[in-house]
Amino acid sequence: MSKNESTIQEIYQNISNTLSPSDRLRLAALILNGLTESNVAVIDTGNTWTEQDLTEVTNFSLQYAANFFPDTEEI
Repeated sequence: MSKNESTIQEIYQNISNTLSPSDRLRLAALILNGLTESNVAVIDTGNTWTEQDLTEVTNFSLQYAANFFPDTEEI
Protein backbone atom coordinates (compact mmCIF):
# COMPACT_ATOMS: atom_id res chain seq x y z
CA MET A 1 0.00 0.00 0.00
CA SER A 2 1.41 3.39 -0.97
CA LYS A 3 1.78 6.24 1.51
CA ASN A 4 -1.15 8.11 -0.06
CA GLU A 5 -3.34 5.03 0.16
CA SER A 6 -2.52 4.49 3.83
CA THR A 7 -3.13 8.18 4.59
CA ILE A 8 -6.49 8.07 2.80
CA GLN A 9 -7.36 4.86 4.65
CA GLU A 10 -6.46 6.49 8.00
CA ILE A 11 -8.53 9.59 7.24
CA TYR A 12 -11.48 7.44 6.23
CA GLN A 13 -11.30 5.32 9.38
CA ASN A 14 -10.88 8.31 11.71
CA ILE A 15 -13.72 10.29 10.16
CA SER A 16 -16.16 7.51 9.33
CA ASN A 17 -16.05 6.13 12.88
CA THR A 18 -17.25 9.45 14.26
CA LEU A 19 -20.08 10.08 11.79
CA SER A 20 -23.54 8.63 11.55
CA PRO A 21 -24.46 6.81 8.32
CA SER A 22 -26.50 9.79 7.10
CA ASP A 23 -23.60 12.16 7.80
CA ARG A 24 -21.22 9.84 5.93
CA LEU A 25 -23.57 9.90 2.94
CA ARG A 26 -23.68 13.69 3.04
CA LEU A 27 -19.87 13.80 3.19
CA ALA A 28 -19.61 11.45 0.23
CA ALA A 29 -22.07 13.61 -1.72
CA LEU A 30 -20.05 16.74 -0.94
CA ILE A 31 -16.84 15.07 -2.11
CA LEU A 32 -18.41 13.77 -5.33
CA ASN A 33 -20.15 17.07 -6.06
CA GLY A 34 -16.89 18.90 -5.49
CA LEU A 35 -15.15 16.66 -8.02
CA THR A 36 -17.81 17.17 -10.67
CA GLU A 37 -17.91 20.93 -10.16
CA SER A 38 -14.14 21.26 -10.49
CA ASN A 39 -14.14 19.25 -13.74
CA VAL A 40 -11.48 16.88 -12.45
CA ALA A 41 -10.84 14.04 -14.87
CA VAL A 42 -11.08 11.08 -12.50
CA ILE A 43 -12.54 8.59 -14.96
CA ASP A 44 -9.96 6.54 -16.79
CA THR A 45 -11.27 6.14 -20.32
CA GLY A 46 -8.27 4.05 -21.32
CA ASN A 47 -10.24 0.83 -21.19
CA THR A 48 -13.58 1.95 -22.63
CA TRP A 49 -15.02 0.14 -25.61
CA THR A 50 -14.35 1.54 -29.05
CA GLU A 51 -16.79 1.39 -31.93
CA GLN A 52 -14.70 -1.49 -33.33
CA ASP A 53 -14.98 -3.38 -30.03
CA LEU A 54 -18.76 -2.99 -30.08
CA THR A 55 -18.94 -4.18 -33.68
CA GLU A 56 -16.84 -7.25 -32.89
CA VAL A 57 -18.83 -8.26 -29.83
CA THR A 58 -22.08 -7.73 -31.74
CA ASN A 59 -20.88 -9.93 -34.60
CA PHE A 60 -19.71 -12.61 -32.18
CA SER A 61 -23.04 -12.54 -30.34
CA LEU A 62 -25.00 -12.82 -33.59
CA GLN A 63 -22.86 -15.75 -34.75
CA TYR A 64 -23.33 -17.49 -31.40
CA ALA A 65 -27.07 -16.92 -31.51
CA ALA A 66 -27.25 -18.25 -35.07
CA ASN A 67 -25.54 -21.48 -33.92
CA PHE A 68 -27.53 -21.73 -30.73
CA PHE A 69 -30.91 -21.11 -32.38
CA PRO A 70 -30.95 -22.96 -35.71
CA ASP A 71 -33.39 -21.86 -38.42
CA THR A 72 -35.62 -24.87 -37.75
CA GLU A 73 -36.55 -23.77 -34.25
CA GLU A 74 -39.03 -21.06 -33.49
CA ILE A 75 -37.85 -18.41 -31.08
